[in-house]
Amino acid sequence: MTELESLPDAWEVWSAGDDGRLVLAYRPDVFNGEAFPAACLPTLYLTHGKRTRRPGTNPTDRTLEDDWFVTLYLEPDVSLNDTHRFETRAEGVECTLELARQFDNGEIDYRDLYQVPRERYFERLDELTGSGAES
Repeated sequence: MTELESLPDAWEVWSAGDDGRLVLAYRPDVFNGEAFPAACLPTLYLTHGKRTRRPGTNPTDRTLEDDWFVTLYLEPDVSLNDTHRFETRAEGVECTLELARQFDNGEIDYRDLYQVPRERYFERLDELTGSGAES
């Protein structure tokens, strides 16, 4: 996939659907239940039509909208609140790659997305992403 050649090494293509849907996973080698909880695997979704359910339920359930949506999940009930909506898949891929780069470089402040602070987890995730955030 040449469109993903600039994907940071820490991200892996988890699935790529024939319909253009794309799921990327961040460091599945460490989010394996030992080093980091598997349920906390950061995941980027590029979907045709807005997702109406969270990961782990039914990833094909979506509305009939024509636009493409990019969503960053830190775990099933925690996601980046920004709405990334695009008219073309190419624009969605570009946004997906940019969010992957920003996350990998520690530029996304994930602490504010959690209702219940998890300081020890955040410290470990800071180390993994190279984030300069102070706890």
